[in-house]
Amino acid sequence: MVLLEAAAIWQQLIQQLQQTSWLEWFGFISTIACIYLAAKENIWNWPISILSIVISAILYFESHLFGDFALQFYFLFTAFYGWWFWLKKKKENEKPIVRIKTQDWLMIVGIVALLTFVLGYLLDKYTPTNVPYEDGFCTAVSLVAQIMLTRKILENWILWIIVDICYVPLLIYKNLNVYAVLYAVLVVIAVKGYLDWRKTYRGQKRGEHYKTN
Repeated sequence: MVLLEAAAIWQQLIQQLQQTSWLEWFGFISTIACIYLAAKENIWNWPISILSIVISAILYFESHLFGDFALQFYFLFTAFYGWWFWLKKKKENEKPIVRIKTQDWLMIVGIVALLTFVLGYLLDKYTPTNVPYEDGFCTAVSLVAQIMLTRKILENWILWIIVDICYVPLLIYKNLNVYAVLYAVLVVIAVKGYLDWRKTYRGQKRGEHYKTN
């Protein structure tokens, strides 16, 4: 019985993947590429992310995920800003990875909670979405994580891990199955990004210690 149910679910997933548009596949590939490059601290993540953002905006609008649709405009701005900021720092000297303190986490949690409530209320009142607060939460976390990424704050990856996990069931519910698979993959990339950046950060600290001794 369990095997039959698993086979049916798998068959349904295969059928849904076969019906996936070329735009979803293109968004899938470009998003994977830009997050991987961000994890490697490669400045080319920003122009590729701009392409991914435009595709995602179209798909989210068509799926009535209006919070995430609006979020893409913010992402577009921060992508251009991040590109400029990383390029500027690369010309001056390598932009170091930084960390936040415990009190900063309290502020982040407060901001996310406030944004979730406000965005959820607005989405519920002014759009036809049937997942206003779920969409609002994912949008709020993404807003904060993106600005942390542009400033090369290590803990941005922790927020991306959380929000990518939350996006998987939301996207399955909205029948964006390729994007659900995409976000499952992004969880793995975000974990790797965190580990890679933490290793670099520790290397920076060792270098600073040697310079002062």
